[in-house]
Amino acid sequence: MWSRLYLPSIFAGMMVTLRHMFLKKDTLQYPEQRRTFGERYRGVPALVKDQEGREKCVACYMCQWVCPPMAITIEAEAYPADHALHQIEKYPGKFEINMLRCIYCGLCEEACPEEAIFMSKTYVVTGTSREVMIFDKSKLYEVGGVRADDVRKWSADRKGRASRTHVKGDDLVEAAQESH
Repeated sequence: MWSRLYLPSIFAGMMVTLRHMFLKKDTLQYPEQRRTFGERYRGVPALVKDQEGREKCVACYMCQWVCPPMAITIEAEAYPADHALHQIEKYPGKFEINMLRCIYCGLCEEACPEEAIFMSKTYVVTGTSREVMIFDKSKLYEVGGVRADDVRKWSADRKGRASRTHVKGDDLVEAAQESH
């Protein structure tokens, strides 16, 4: 008979409500108070520069190919002929991440051989239009900033012997034929 009455169910629900009224609240006053996340939190992906302000990205397309939702778009460009890195590397003329597609998985960070893209601690991503949510290269560098590069691949002490220099492929073939 008691099971047919609604009063026991109503009182049980009211008891749950009363119990929760006196517990500590998890509400934050958002703009003034920010949530803190653990060390392993993965936020917005961002590009970084080395300690000398150089772009670390060499436009190898690894992050673009590994991205599951295809949120990354890269267009490579060559350095000008008078630039020191002209025959060695290329750089991203265009690097965009569509934040509406990004799933924050971190695969781009894992795939990058140059350690040029990192998952930042930034979690606030808002925009008033779809175009604003496509982060270009300058915005990604703004979020990422500068990160110390332990490899320092272009430093003078890592270049090797002075006689070694970059030569064109044709010169290598001629040198190989002369040695045989």
